[in-house]
Amino acid sequence: MNRPTRLVFGALIALVASAPAARAQFSPDRATAVEVRREFLTDLDSLHSKFVALAEAIPADKYSWRPAPGVRSVGEVFMHVASEFYFYTPAVFGATPSPVVEGSKAGFEKFEKMSSKPEVLKHLHDGFAYGRQAVASLEDEKITGLHKIFGKDHQFIEMSFDMTDDLHEHLGQLIAYARMNGVKPPWSK
Repeated sequence: MNRPTRLVFGALIALVASAPAARAQFSPDRATAVEVRREFLTDLDSLHSKFVALAEAIPADKYSWRPAPGVRSVGEVFMHVASEFYFYTPAVFGATPSPVVEGSKAGFEKFEKMSSKPEVLKHLHDGFAYGRQAVASLEDEKITGLHKIFGKDHQFIEMSFDMTDDLHEHLGQLIAYARMNGVKPPWSK
């Protein structure tokens, strides 16, 4: 390794090693936290409307379709999204997850198996309403600083990005599933 490469490599290692300490030192003020929550809820609204539009557009007989054995079906992916609205969305902000989904691997798997079109539409609406209300109603002071989320210290800002990134990933997955079944997403005119 030549000297410039070693210097760049060393700087990258130092940067990566210092990231946890830098994150722990960054503490957003109340105004920043409130703005991030507002943006999170706006993105959540947009995601919800697209998930519902897509769920309505896909015929009920396609809800059991899966791209390969052992991969979630169309209905199971929608229910996975609904479970995140019930559980992960409120947990990210320190609110109480809904008792509708048992917070264990077996509980999530059981919930995802209820994947008919009527169940999907019901839980996409109910789960979203629960998660959105849980996040929107938290006191501003409770959304700053570090919080124990899934056993580790995190800030709601970083976790809100994790949450919306995951939901956007599932939206892309469902768009691919829909197109593979001849369904064009309603917003793609």
